[in-house]
Amino acid sequence: MARLTIRNVSKTFGTSFAVRDFSLDVEDGELVCLLGPSGSGKSTLLRMIGGFEQPSGGSILIDAKDVTALPPEKRPTGMVFQSHALWTHMDVFNNIAFGLKLRRLPKAEIRERVENALALVGLADYGRRMTTQLSGGQQQRVALARSLVLEPKILLLDEPFASLDQHLRERLREEVRDIQQRVGITTLFVTHGQDEALALADRIVVMRDGSTEQIAPPDIVYREPQTEFVAGFIGSMNFVRTSIRGGVSQHPAFPVAVPIEDGDVVLAFRPEALSLQPSKTLSTAIVHRSIDFGTHKIVDIDLADGTRLKAMTAPDSNWSKGVGIEPRASAFRAFRDNRLVYQSTTSGERHHDRILGNA
Repeated sequence: MARLTIRNVSKTFGTSFAVRDFSLDVEDGELVCLLGPSGSGKSTLLRMIGGFEQPSGGSILIDAKDVTALPPEKRPTGMVFQSHALWTHMDVFNNIAFGLKLRRLPKAEIRERVENALALVGLADYGRRMTTQLSGGQQQRVALARSLVLEPKILLLDEPFASLDQHLRERLREEVRDIQQRVGITTLFVTHGQDEALALADRIVVMRDGSTEQIAPPDIVYREPQTEFVAGFIGSMNFVRTSIRGGVSQHPAFPVAVPIEDGDVVLAFRPEALSLQPSKTLSTAIVHRSIDFGTHKIVDIDLADGTRLKAMTAPDSNWSKGVGIEPRASAFRAFRDNRLVYQSTTSGERHHDRILGNA
């Protein structure tokens, strides 16, 4: 279909940067999620790609053609907004056909393409319904069909499921992923939902304050976060502040080896990497509460210094008020000034320690 290239794109509003020196290559047929909190610049970036905002600097290329200065209608892009943006005085068929009519295509071709688009999004029999007669999920499918019927090279989705309930969001994101793979269209998807990004993306771009924190496939972003921000934003993460002296953490509950230069660090590890033990010989903590999710339990634990941690345990486990805690030494990371300085990971049964940069 198409390749998207974003080179050093910035966007300022007054003296403030919404996007700062952003670069990204999106390969043919790839689905990339722009993930970040509100105000991170992800929607502004998407609007610049679609031509609805003009960059303050940098360039945007589609198949090596510079489209930076082109208006939206001249770009080979299709955009689906959170608000659906459907015309309520038109039925579904005419909403989808509107762009094709502007192109003055033959009526027979318009009908064929609209019917194909409706079938693609699972609304084959809905052409003559008014948009006000549709559910929120159905309206979003019409908005998707309206973009796809124009056969864009790049599909842009700006938090399209944000206004829908959780079950509908989950169902629609699976359908969108299936449609995207069937059509093979290059896609950028903006979301602030980590679950959505992990479920949909070939790669995730984690953004903060208009800049890139990390770009990687979902499993790498989850298992190997490169900054403290990414570690805390993707999934549930435990953070423990400690000092390193002689290559060992000085925190009484986590005296683990961290072979880096002395100084303050933040240790990070997932709830599934924290073991609870009834033994009183291990570091003692207090159980705050236990939440049963059916397949597992999440246990909130308070340390003596006020730090609260989460541990994942078996669904049939029961813990008294006082427990011992023990992190797997092979599954933690150390951050200093938001930067990853040490990681300890396991590959098979081999244990790998890695020191990154100058600690």
